[in-house]
Amino acid sequence: MSLTQEVSHGASVYRPRSSAQTSLYKLLVERFDHFEDIYPERFTKSHGFYRQVISHVVRNYLWCGDLTQGFARVRCPDCHHEYLLAFSCRGRWFCPSCHEKKVVQFGEQLRENILYPLPHRQYVFSIPIILRKIFLYNRKLLSILCKAAADSLLIFLRTVTGLKDGIVGAVMTIQTFGDYARWHPHIHAIVADGLFRRNGVFYVMPKTSLKPLAELFRGRLLQLLVKEGVIDNSFVAMLMKWKHTSGFNVDNSVRIAKGDEKGITALAQYIIRNAFSMDKLSYNRDTGMVVYRSKMTHGKNKKNFSISTADEFIADITQHIPDKSFQLVRYYGWYSNRMRGERRKLDGGDCSEEQKSETIDISKLTMLDVKDYKPRRIPPPLWRECIKKVWEVDPLICPHCQAEMKIISFIVERKVIRKILTHLKLWSGNNIRGSPFWAAKLKSSSSHSRHERYYEPVDDGWPGYEEPVYNKD
Repeated sequence: MSLTQEVSHGASVYRPRSSAQTSLYKLLVERFDHFEDIYPERFTKSHGFYRQVISHVVRNYLWCGDLTQGFARVRCPDCHHEYLLAFSCRGRWFCPSCHEKKVVQFGEQLRENILYPLPHRQYVFSIPIILRKIFLYNRKLLSILCKAAADSLLIFLRTVTGLKDGIVGAVMTIQTFGDYARWHPHIHAIVADGLFRRNGVFYVMPKTSLKPLAELFRGRLLQLLVKEGVIDNSFVAMLMKWKHTSGFNVDNSVRIAKGDEKGITALAQYIIRNAFSMDKLSYNRDTGMVVYRSKMTHGKNKKNFSISTADEFIADITQHIPDKSFQLVRYYGWYSNRMRGERRKLDGGDCSEEQKSETIDISKLTMLDVKDYKPRRIPPPLWRECIKKVWEVDPLICPHCQAEMKIISFIVERKVIRKILTHLKLWSGNNIRGSPFWAAKLKSSSSHSRHERYYEPVDDGWPGYEEPVYNKD
């Protein structure tokens, strides 16, 4: 049996990830336990109360790609060449490897299953610094931030087009990070550049100023925050006086033309990117300092990097881990789960006579008829397709005979795992993740029980989320 940990295909080489060699892994495995100990005293005021989901996600990441935790055997049926594929933590919004897979899946899903062949725009809704900590200390309010953006966008589009019954088509993502992974909650949205009507006709949005939209967004968000009791009317009065530097901004300068599949895929992947990039991170183990670089310059000194202690950097990146079951991606109007389901039930049936007989002044609007368009219902790309798209190499093509390799088994028994890895000289008693410290952490945390380990080749789609935009308070 020939067994290796490298799969080559022509000039390309697929190497199963080795997270233990990365700066992020070294940083977390050396400093995370200390970070947990000092958090209550050091970071509660600046980052809010410690959330147990942080420990769960980070410790799962530290086991991600570790062969000692089990693996799949991948074998060529012709020449019997074989390699091992470690299990994945499937950590969304933190694990760089696992989240990158979700980014690829999301781009495919939106392009093929959700979005219509229409022009789209990216809308970005941002808020002033004075309000940002409110959402840090009470993360449920992030849903209100998204609702305020969706409500104000619908009112704005209907007012400009004159379509009082127009339906928005939007996919919104709640982003909580800025350029240096600091806390900066805002909304990114991919929005059909106009409004749908229930008869399947789409009216393109004319050029217009975004100032009214920014004012609508400000008013709606402040109204919702007052209703929640997190701010009062005197605070609102103070903010409303900021006429020129309110901090409530809306941008829609990025437009994707109809038929630009590469553009819409790239934009979809951009709006759900991870909070930080491994390529920008460097960790000095001797000094305990982290340097994080940016493509842009910031501040009076025009620096393109930030320097922080290991604990500060861990606090910054872990604050973006969402609470369990909290969805950061949301679908509205024409693209919502509800309306997509309704259209599938109708299967292209005619609209009601009442809808057909409606007349409005649309002389200045460009009309696109999409009533016969049916998005493809394809499953999300799985592990193999994601690897091919990201690294441009097929991990299931044998590098020796070019035959298609097969996953022949999943190895989960501890004794068998150790026997195989020892034979391959891949087992080390000095392995950090096999140390007594991590063994104790594993034993004491139910989040690491064996039934919660995941197989890398088995995957699901990005979860749908729908929040009705039409039910006003």
